[in-house]
Amino acid sequence: MAALSRQVESAASLPPAAPLPLGHGFWRRFLGHRSAVLGGGIVLAFVLVALLAPLLAPYHPTDDANLLQRLQPPSAEHWLGTDHQGRDVLSRIIYGARISLRVGVVSMLMAAVAGTVWGALAGYYGGWFDMVSGRLVDLMLAFPSILLAIAFAAFLGPSLENTMYAVALVAVPQYMRLMRGQVLSLREQDYVAAARALGFSDARIIVRHILPNALAPLIVQGTLGVGTAVLDAAALSFLGLGAVPPQPEWGRMLNDARTVFRVAPWNMTFPGLAIMLVVLGFNLLGDGLRDLLDPRARDD
Repeated sequence: MAALSRQVESAASLPPAAPLPLGHGFWRRFLGHRSAVLGGGIVLAFVLVALLAPLLAPYHPTDDANLLQRLQPPSAEHWLGTDHQGRDVLSRIIYGARISLRVGVVSMLMAAVAGTVWGALAGYYGGWFDMVSGRLVDLMLAFPSILLAIAFAAFLGPSLENTMYAVALVAVPQYMRLMRGQVLSLREQDYVAAARALGFSDARIIVRHILPNALAPLIVQGTLGVGTAVLDAAALSFLGLGAVPPQPEWGRMLNDARTVFRVAPWNMTFPGLAIMLVVLGFNLLGDGLRDLLDPRARDD
């Protein structure tokens, strides 16, 4: 009986297809996917800039203010010019990469964890909990996410931490619905039924047999979600609900540059380009991963 139990457990642990094919075949296809390579290169470049900010930035982003050098155009001394307080724009953009990437990644992780747990429970147990959860998610999705983020940020107060909470809260329904749909399709599979027959706990079935097979779409959504979080955080900071001065956050830099745009357009142009490139990088990477992790597109 013990041997039979081990055999059935082994069968129950094997999904119908490898959920994350990250072997040599995957990386070969990745290097052959132009969008994925381009997006990954952009993201990697900004990650390296953020990590090496103290070495790359020619000036301190907040302490080197000099009103005598305010609003200087790009030059050999200040490659991207100076802002309204004489601070080096390039240095602030470099240090701003740390803030924007941290906000994007942390917000995505909080939303993904909360939405995944919520969706897994709703999809697995169903019943009244699933019905109430579905109506609540529908209600949240009925409003534009940026409006909900503005409402949450205004309620919590302006700060980077509250910005991360606000951005994460409005992203939770996306992960919840995605995970719920995955669980609904996976909970009726034979290996899940075998795990139930062996008397495994619900938590073990969800964590060991359902979640691994739902990771691929969650990874794609998470990659795309980082770009969306960076954009939403920049929007909140631009509206005065995110980063507070003198933090070199890109959205805050755009807000500071509004009043001097006519005389110093570089103050708004370069932070805007940084936001655009980061969001573009994560979107291209997410689209590439969606193609590469789609079981129907695998050739290995």
